[in-house]
Amino acid sequence: MKPFWRIVLLLAATGAVATAEEPLSLADQQLKKLSGVRRLYVEELAGEGAHAIRDLLAAAIHSRGLFVLVEDPASADAYVRGSAEDLIYTDYQRFSSGINVRGAASSSQRESGESNYGSASFGLGDNEDVNRRERKHEALAAVRIALNNGEVVWAAVRESSGAKFRGAAADVAHGIADELEAALAKARELARRPD
Repeated sequence: MKPFWRIVLLLAATGAVATAEEPLSLADQQLKKLSGVRRLYVEELAGEGAHAIRDLLAAAIHSRGLFVLVEDPASADAYVRGSAEDLIYTDYQRFSSGINVRGAASSSQRESGESNYGSASFGLGDNEDVNRRERKHEALAAVRIALNNGEVVWAAVRESSGAKFRGAAADVAHGIADELEAALAKARELARRPD
């Protein structure tokens, strides 16, 4: 065997020969474009209580240093759009249970014109009614990042009933910012791959 082919076989056996990478999926192609976004505008979100979630989301993104947040949409590379709800309500529950036992007995006896009658009855019962009122707080957000041309490059949905040390709205905003941070890291990794 010629020395050239021995070297090729040796390199192939050790994995030193570069193999062609698989092409990116459509989702990864879209996500890769997120790495080019520098300036981000967070639009008003639609829904009840969405103003607070928008502000919490902007603060969570800003605190991580993911993008430069801008107040002028004309200076943005991309936009956060979507909807959110921050609901506080009272949940009413009513339970009723009971047990009742009733019994009766009677007897009669007649002897030579004399009659004896006897009867007995008893009853036992227990009923319990429970009324509960519980204040609940739930938040939900569905957001996406769209480029200036309208192309959506990332989207997320998050809901929460609250966390140990933060309310539901803050938990949703921080959860979305966490997902965005992970997506941005992946987008930057994809951008470093050769085409």
